[in-house]
Amino acid sequence: MFYIQKCATEFWQVSKLKYALNDGLYEKEKIQVTNFPQVISEESLRSRALDAFKNNYLFDFVDLDEENDIIDEKVLETQIVKNIKNFIMAFGQDFAFMGNQYRITVDDEDLFVDLLFYHRGLRCLVAVELKSGKFKGAYAGQLNTYLSALDDLVRRADENPSIGLILCKEKSDKMVEYAFRNTTTPMGVATYTLTSKLPEQYSKVLPNPRDLVKLLQD
Repeated sequence: MFYIQKCATEFWQVSKLKYALNDGLYEKEKIQVTNFPQVISEESLRSRALDAFKNNYLFDFVDLDEENDIIDEKVLETQIVKNIKNFIMAFGQDFAFMGNQYRITVDDEDLFVDLLFYHRGLRCLVAVELKSGKFKGAYAGQLNTYLSALDDLVRRADENPSIGLILCKEKSDKMVEYAFRNTTTPMGVATYTLTSKLPEQYSKVLPNPRDLVKLLQD
């Protein structure tokens, strides 16, 4: 019923439904590892920010080997930009893409944000940093710098403070907690997977491709 209602009310295309089934959208939990409770004072904005991000994202459109522990971050970024429509489908409809390797110049030094978005519902910039391996504490300091620069040099007066998201293959929640403890800008950490099979409970219910073709031909 969840998926039927989504299709009926949000006019999903077949590709969107397939993605949602593969991603297990119904069982997805909103992002849990953030510093939002400490740094976003407005309750409504904090709640909407938590709802805007997930714990894990499925990037099955990225043509890289999931079993490979060493993933080139630049290649991953290129694959995402090449398939930006699918990336936004994974992220959510309120995200608008502003650019990759988005440059911010601070005292003649250039900073580059991997991916920069604008979220219409939150009315803020969203900086996404892509990491190929496990979360490291230094990532939080780097993202905190980027967000501070975005707020001072890019954000408009009527927009909310920028939010950052670190996307990595795996994370230690305790390490993230320590890294975020004294940060002053809102940020979170989520993981990503590159491949996924259709969940067993759906594969049992849905017809296989050959049966579906025969049904359509009849």
